[in-house]
Amino acid sequence: MLDWHTVKELDKRYMEEQLKRADKPIPRVIGIDEISVKRRHTYRIVVSDPEARRLIWFGGDDRLEKSMDKCFAFLGEESSKNMAVAVMDMWKPFRNSTSRTAPQASILFDKFHIIRHLGQALDQVRKQEDARLTGPNRKFIKGRKYVLLSRNENLATDARKGLKALLAANKRLNTAYLLKESFGQLWDYNREAWARKFFENWKAQMKWQRLEPYKKFARMIDAHWNGIAAYCKAENKVALGFVEGLNNKIRVLQRRACGLRDQEYLRLKVLTCMLPEL
Repeated sequence: MLDWHTVKELDKRYMEEQLKRADKPIPRVIGIDEISVKRRHTYRIVVSDPEARRLIWFGGDDRLEKSMDKCFAFLGEESSKNMAVAVMDMWKPFRNSTSRTAPQASILFDKFHIIRHLGQALDQVRKQEDARLTGPNRKFIKGRKYVLLSRNENLATDARKGLKALLAANKRLNTAYLLKESFGQLWDYNREAWARKFFENWKAQMKWQRLEPYKKFARMIDAHWNGIAAYCKAENKVALGFVEGLNNKIRVLQRRACGLRDQEYLRLKVLTCMLPEL
């Protein structure tokens, strides 16, 4: 019977051969994200091609600009010039590296990262209400964090009933929840002017509502508006959920192999996880 070290080395050779046979990536669209590979904020940058539905680079020493530059060096000048769209979160080092190396590429901020920020704002409102209220009204808030953060259509019947009771009892949370549920409509527009009008109307609903976490979120959206409005253009309509789904797949790989302490083995596992078998 082969020992674990031998099995791992054979697996590495197999994956290296998979990568050699794969076509050199020249993507029109790239998705950029980072993932934690160790404790104490040790990151690797994950770069994928959402249109080809494959991962094209996994590396760097952190999530800073120099590490992102290594990805563009790997892709080469031809790929950088061919790039039309880069999907990422609002992390400035990714934006700076992309704008400098592929200035022609439209930068789109990933919808799912933005919605996550909105969920955090909603949870801050929940905590504020929990701290402010006393007596019977407070009991509706306890244990309702994930019910509030989930989409209504994804809730079981009992959870939906509990949510309905909570929203009926607390006007501020009701407003915050409805604003959270409606915000995803922003990505449905095909013209920036329509998207902007929707966003201004969305902000107007916060007036007199004492929703400071939401106002802070709205200021963040204003500051990053170009990377959101760019999605209105037909040529920029890409699968925004692919990047997030890929990160989930990598996390599953890490859990199955107890973290994969061999970083080269982890890199090969990740890069070949969506390639066809030989």
